[in-house]
Amino acid sequence: MSCPICEKDTIAAYRPFCSKRCADIDLGKWLKGEYAVPSQDPEDAEEALEQVMQQSPKPH
Repeated sequence: MSCPICEKDTIAAYRPFCSKRCADIDLGKWLKGEYAVPSQDPEDAEEALEQVMQQSPKPH
């Protein structure tokens, strides 16, 4: 099995990655939303917009 980030052989302690570095890179991608699945459902877009508006800081 090869690491999905750098393609090196995996190490059991970090499987499916080869190192903590590659595991951290993958976690960063998840946290940034790089692995998100796009949706064509208009309701999903409305819900996402509502969530963003609720989380945005209010102007003073």
